[in-house]
Amino acid sequence: MALKNAASAHWAGDLKTGKGQISTASGGLSGLPYDFRKRFEGEKGTNPEELIGAAHAACFSMALSAELGKAGLTADAIDTTATVTLDVIDGAPTVTKIHLDLTAKIPGASDAAFQKAAADAKAGCPISRLLKAAEITLDAKLA
Repeated sequence: MALKNAASAHWAGDLKTGKGQISTASGGLSGLPYDFRKRFEGEKGTNPEELIGAAHAACFSMALSAELGKAGLTADAIDTTATVTLDVIDGAPTVTKIHLDLTAKIPGASDAAFQKAAADAKAGCPISRLLKAAEITLDAKLA
Protein backbone atom coordinates (compact mmCIF):
# COMPACT_ATOMS: atom_id res chain seq x y z
CA MET A 1 0.00 0.00 0.00
CA ALA A 2 1.50 3.32 -1.08
CA LEU A 3 0.93 6.40 1.02
CA LYS A 4 0.82 9.68 -0.86
CA ASN A 5 1.34 13.20 0.44
CA ALA A 6 0.96 16.31 -1.66
CA ALA A 7 2.59 19.71 -1.70
CA SER A 8 2.40 22.46 -4.26
CA ALA A 9 4.47 25.42 -5.33
CA HIS A 10 3.48 28.53 -7.25
CA TRP A 11 6.08 30.78 -8.94
CA ALA A 12 5.69 34.05 -10.83
CA GLY A 13 8.42 36.08 -12.50
CA ASP A 14 12.02 35.47 -13.45
CA LEU A 15 14.54 33.57 -11.32
CA LYS A 16 16.17 36.51 -9.53
CA THR A 17 13.20 38.83 -8.95
CA GLY A 18 10.30 36.37 -9.03
CA LYS A 19 8.43 35.13 -6.00
CA GLY A 20 6.94 31.81 -5.02
CA GLN A 21 4.70 30.23 -2.44
CA ILE A 22 4.77 26.69 -1.05
CA SER A 23 1.72 24.90 0.39
CA THR A 24 0.93 21.41 1.63
CA ALA A 25 -2.36 19.59 1.20
CA SER A 26 -2.56 19.14 4.99
CA GLY A 27 -2.47 22.92 5.49
CA GLY A 28 0.71 22.67 7.61
CA LEU A 29 2.25 25.09 5.13
CA SER A 30 -0.03 27.53 3.42
CA GLY A 31 1.30 30.12 1.01
CA LEU A 32 4.78 30.14 2.61
CA PRO A 33 6.87 32.57 0.52
CA TYR A 34 10.22 31.72 -1.04
CA ASP A 35 12.45 33.44 -3.60
CA PHE A 36 16.00 33.67 -4.97
CA ARG A 37 17.29 35.87 -2.13
CA LYS A 38 16.03 33.44 0.53
CA ARG A 39 17.52 30.49 -1.31
CA PHE A 40 20.87 31.75 -2.56
CA GLU A 41 21.69 35.03 -0.80
CA GLY A 42 21.02 34.23 2.85
CA GLU A 43 17.94 36.42 3.25
CA LYS A 44 15.77 35.24 6.15
CA GLY A 45 12.95 32.96 5.09
CA THR A 46 12.43 29.45 3.83
CA ASN A 47 13.74 27.68 0.77
CA PRO A 48 13.51 24.16 -0.68
CA GLU A 49 16.72 23.00 1.02
CA GLU A 50 15.47 24.10 4.43
CA LEU A 51 12.27 22.15 3.84
CA ILE A 52 14.31 19.06 2.86
CA GLY A 53 16.24 19.49 6.12
CA ALA A 54 13.03 19.73 8.12
CA ALA A 55 11.65 16.62 6.43
CA HIS A 56 14.88 14.70 7.02
CA ALA A 57 15.14 15.72 10.71
CA ALA A 58 11.52 14.70 11.34
CA CYS A 59 11.81 11.41 9.43
CA PHE A 60 15.08 10.49 11.13
CA SER A 61 13.67 11.26 14.60
CA MET A 62 10.69 8.98 13.97
CA ALA A 63 12.93 6.24 12.54
CA LEU A 64 15.15 6.47 15.62
CA SER A 65 12.11 6.08 17.85
CA ALA A 66 11.22 2.90 15.92
CA GLU A 67 14.79 1.53 16.21
CA LEU A 68 14.85 2.25 19.94
CA GLY A 69 11.56 0.41 20.30
CA LYS A 70 13.13 -2.69 18.71
CA ALA A 71 15.74 -2.55 21.51
CA GLY A 72 13.09 -2.13 24.20
CA LEU A 73 13.96 1.55 24.72
CA THR A 74 11.80 4.68 24.73
CA ALA A 75 13.21 8.19 24.38
CA ASP A 76 12.23 11.01 26.70
CA ALA A 77 13.53 13.40 24.03
CA ILE A 78 15.00 13.20 20.53
CA ASP A 79 16.31 16.50 19.15
CA THR A 80 17.61 16.42 15.57
CA THR A 81 18.93 19.23 13.37
CA ALA A 82 19.56 18.55 9.68
CA THR A 83 21.98 20.92 7.95
CA VAL A 84 21.68 20.79 4.16
CA THR A 85 24.70 21.92 2.10
CA LEU A 86 24.06 23.38 -1.34
CA ASP A 87 27.20 23.63 -3.52
CA VAL A 88 27.72 24.53 -7.15
CA ILE A 89 28.82 21.43 -9.07
CA ASP A 90 29.57 21.75 -12.79
CA GLY A 91 27.87 25.15 -12.75
CA ALA A 92 24.63 23.85 -11.20
CA PRO A 93 23.38 24.25 -7.61
CA THR A 94 23.48 20.76 -6.07
CA VAL A 95 22.63 19.38 -2.64
CA THR A 96 25.88 17.65 -1.72
CA LYS A 97 25.58 16.88 2.00
CA ILE A 98 23.18 16.60 4.86
CA HIS A 99 24.54 16.50 8.38
CA LEU A 100 22.33 15.28 11.21
CA ASP A 101 23.06 16.51 14.72
CA LEU A 102 21.24 14.41 17.29
CA THR A 103 20.94 14.72 21.04
CA ALA A 104 18.66 12.28 22.79
CA LYS A 105 17.63 11.47 26.33
CA ILE A 106 16.92 7.76 26.58
CA PRO A 107 16.59 6.23 30.06
CA GLY A 108 18.56 2.99 30.40
CA ALA A 109 20.28 3.23 27.00
CA SER A 110 23.92 2.27 26.68
CA ASP A 111 25.95 4.34 24.26
CA ALA A 112 26.49 1.24 22.09
CA ALA A 113 22.73 0.54 21.81
CA PHE A 114 22.06 4.22 21.13
CA GLN A 115 24.75 4.48 18.42
CA LYS A 116 23.43 1.33 16.70
CA ALA A 117 19.86 2.62 16.75
CA ALA A 118 20.99 6.01 15.41
CA ALA A 119 23.03 4.44 12.59
CA ASP A 120 20.17 2.11 11.65
CA ALA A 121 17.73 5.04 11.66
CA LYS A 122 20.06 7.09 9.45
CA ALA A 123 20.32 4.24 6.95
CA GLY A 124 16.66 3.26 7.02
CA CYS A 125 14.63 6.43 7.29
CA PRO A 126 12.65 6.95 4.05
CA ILE A 127 14.10 10.44 3.49
CA SER A 128 17.67 9.14 3.95
CA ARG A 129 16.87 6.44 1.40
CA LEU A 130 15.47 9.05 -0.99
CA LEU A 131 18.55 11.25 -0.64
CA LYS A 132 21.17 8.56 -1.25
CA ALA A 133 22.88 10.81 -3.81
CA ALA A 134 23.95 13.21 -1.06
CA GLU A 135 26.48 12.44 1.67
CA ILE A 136 24.61 12.07 4.96
CA THR A 137 26.62 12.29 8.18
CA LEU A 138 25.55 11.98 11.81
CA ASP A 139 26.80 13.13 15.22
CA ALA A 140 24.80 11.40 17.96
CA LYS A 141 24.99 12.28 21.66
CA LEU A 142 23.16 10.86 24.65
CA ALA A 143 22.09 13.58 27.03
